[in-house]
Amino acid sequence: MSARRPGSREEDSWLSDTQLSRLVRAEEADKLGSPVPTQVVSNGEYFPSGQTPEQREVEARIAEIAGAAAKARGMSRRRFLATSGGMAAAFLAMNEVFGRFFQVSPLELFEPAHAQGGVPKDLFVFDDQLHMIRESYNGTLALRALAQGDGSAARAVGFEKNPFNPEGLPDEFGRPWAAWNPSLGQTPLTGANYHLVKFVKDVYLDSQVSVAILSNAPLGLFEPPGGGKGRIPRNVDESLTAMNLTGFQTAAVRDWVNSIAGSTRLLAHGQIFPGKENLGFMQQQIEQFHPDSWKGYNIAYTAKLDANPESELKQWRLDDEQVAYPTYELIKRNRQEIAKHPGFFNICIHKGLAPAAPDTPEQGAPTDLPKVSRDWPEFNFIIYHACWGPRFFAAESLTAIREGKLRNGVPDIRWLTEFAQLSQPLKNVYAEIGTTFASCVVTFPTVCAHLLGQLMKYMGPERIVFGSDALWYGAPQWQIEAFWRFQIPEDMAKKYGYPQLTEADKRKMLGLNSARLYQVPSTVGAYKSVPADYEKRIPDSLKTTLNFPGYSRPGADRGDKLTELKREYLAAGGYPENRRYGWVRKL
Repeated sequence: MSARRPGSREEDSWLSDTQLSRLVRAEEADKLGSPVPTQVVSNGEYFPSGQTPEQREVEARIAEIAGAAAKARGMSRRRFLATSGGMAAAFLAMNEVFGRFFQVSPLELFEPAHAQGGVPKDLFVFDDQLHMIRESYNGTLALRALAQGDGSAARAVGFEKNPFNPEGLPDEFGRPWAAWNPSLGQTPLTGANYHLVKFVKDVYLDSQVSVAILSNAPLGLFEPPGGGKGRIPRNVDESLTAMNLTGFQTAAVRDWVNSIAGSTRLLAHGQIFPGKENLGFMQQQIEQFHPDSWKGYNIAYTAKLDANPESELKQWRLDDEQVAYPTYELIKRNRQEIAKHPGFFNICIHKGLAPAAPDTPEQGAPTDLPKVSRDWPEFNFIIYHACWGPRFFAAESLTAIREGKLRNGVPDIRWLTEFAQLSQPLKNVYAEIGTTFASCVVTFPTVCAHLLGQLMKYMGPERIVFGSDALWYGAPQWQIEAFWRFQIPEDMAKKYGYPQLTEADKRKMLGLNSARLYQVPSTVGAYKSVPADYEKRIPDSLKTTLNFPGYSRPGADRGDKLTELKREYLAAGGYPENRRYGWVRKL
């Protein structure tokens, strides 16, 4: 009979007593404290596989490298592994065992000045995709939990397993839920992680981002007053109340950041709601806040197809002449906006990051791009996430690569490969890599190399732009560093005809390409710093705007709850414990 202590981790486990007898708690088994897990850690819902010979070799090399470096720096090995030098040790060990994916120098083990992995101080970074939430919106914590990895922070808010990998599939190193962003540690998961104060700190004080675009996402369901069941919105107003941030709020943040910085540090997306019935709202956005470019979601319910007030908004495709083209025509008629907002003709479209679904443009397939890009040559179509199909976890892509599934001679990665090849002759189509890069650079580096290799091969380095999708995954700096380090293994590049990622290419993708698309200065020195006392400069009017869930309505009483909200993020100092929770196989 089981003797599991009530309330214990063992009691909550789905494993049998026999299975548990063959396991040991992960934090008890971990004698090293590596910043990167070196074997599968189960959350109790499945029996973990044993440590592979390659994983044992990585662990041994981390221990050797870190031990020598820690001794030279006069600290314990575990304390060293919590520093940037410890992460460098992990990258060095992974390169030795799995192949050279990361540009990392042994100097980083000893010199704090090299902690950014050699990222040059003059690197111009334009982040094409940033997110925050309005103060009165709770928001989802699932994306942060996904990037933070298994641990006490995610479990404290109810995530007992990877929220986007319920099957417990392993990543490239055998882990079902590993941290994308090691710098997050176990920072508590709260809505304050995405609010304005944290947004400014993470982007402008803690990263090398010079200029960026703040985006918005019309992906929520409308919740009727009185607590009714959520449903698909029937009109723009209903959709706006369900958003993490509206276009009007996005622009209000843009204007405030630029005013306190004294230079253009932030741009704002307007929101694409297609259909003739929505043209009035589209024109209202232009007149109210003058978008710097546009953001649309084929997968979102934003298109109004008729005048019936009871009909639901629908998904849409880019080349629909009856639904999408009137919206493009309205944008084109307002071309006077280009004088002050040069990116006004940039149409940014979310495609990809979708669950398994039919291969339709509404879900994220790229087959609507050839027609629309040729019909509207004055527009730039910037495809966010580069049509990458898998939903945040790249196990499907890795399987396709390992099974040898090819499309025109290269591994067929759902939607992205087709997108890259279709877009080769379409010179006004661009690939944005927000989340696509972040989700696999640490956990699926082979997939990451193929993704970048294919985009480079078919579209070239001039048509790829960087986006971090921060703040969902923490401050963008870790992605900037990882992108600067990353390289495509030589044998892979030779086999599939992928170009190598040169420093010149990385500078284009990290900033120069977007500087051209938005006609902004492309040198770090052209931008003034956000003042350190920025929080004190937030006006009451902006606080009010960020609490209202819709868009500007003159005279509306929107309330101000900002002073009631606690700022919850770690104070400066401290260091990660690199502790994993769950079970691992006994040796």
